[in-house]
Amino acid sequence: MTGPATRRRLLAASLALPALLALPALPARAQAPKRVVATFTVLADMAQNVAGEAVLVESLTRPGAEIHDYEPTPLDVVRARAADLVLWNGMGLERWFERFFSRAGNTRQAVLTEGITPIGIGEGPYANQPNPHAWMSPTLALVYVENIRKALSELDPANATTFAANAERYSGQIRAVDARMRESLARLPADRRVLASCEGAFSYLTRDYGLREAYLWPINSEDEGSPRQIRAMIDTVRRSRVPAVFCESTVNDRPMRQVAREAGARYGGALFVDSLTPDDGPAPTYLKLLEANAEVILRGLLGTQAPR
Repeated sequence: MTGPATRRRLLAASLALPALLALPALPARAQAPKRVVATFTVLADMAQNVAGEAVLVESLTRPGAEIHDYEPTPLDVVRARAADLVLWNGMGLERWFERFFSRAGNTRQAVLTEGITPIGIGEGPYANQPNPHAWMSPTLALVYVENIRKALSELDPANATTFAANAERYSGQIRAVDARMRESLARLPADRRVLASCEGAFSYLTRDYGLREAYLWPINSEDEGSPRQIRAMIDTVRRSRVPAVFCESTVNDRPMRQVAREAGARYGGALFVDSLTPDDGPAPTYLKLLEANAEVILRGLLGTQAPR
């Protein structure tokens, strides 16, 4: 037999049960977004455009960093191990990466130059090895975008449709920049179509736009701006009557400024290759990098930019 207190508790429970059943089900705990790490800022920007808000993307290197001989920190190892995916360029660009990645555990990885036929480096200790700067060609950047889409879709199949739509939109933007660059660089007369830079990082760009390439050193390394390299470039600039010379933003431009002085050319300014700039700089995104470079090249070679 139950007492009055027990009967009251049972009655209250029976009255509350319909109200509890009418409450909406609690949502399942939201799944944390996947984390992707890219080896440098250009790749991170490309990946973010494909990922949109579905994936968190970050760069191991900061804006303005030189990528070839980057020295990974212990924190970089931690970040890579914590990531769900690491994106890297390959073709020997990140010479530090294989050693670094061996310490990053079993993190998934993707090489973004997969499927690209490389241009070989013409001289120096890396002769005949792939020139790694394939992203400097907007046409080949489309291969990067597709490789990013595939890697993200395999990582996060639930958002594959989003990645495909973002990749299509971003590829259209790259094609539009490419068309504008072709139109603007076509204005260069035949005798001013030599792109002289510090590093041989523009092989893919010069091939795309019908320019000739000259450089102080073939790839950033410990041998940069030697007397022999400077003398050879001075001779090239004089012989070809190159009106302006350039240097990459992440290396010392002093050797190229010496070339300009001694060869009677202008120093045309900095070009962006291995790194984006901070948001307030001229190349905070990959698309802006391409546009900024085309503008500097055009102004320098047409003589509409005063030497600095």
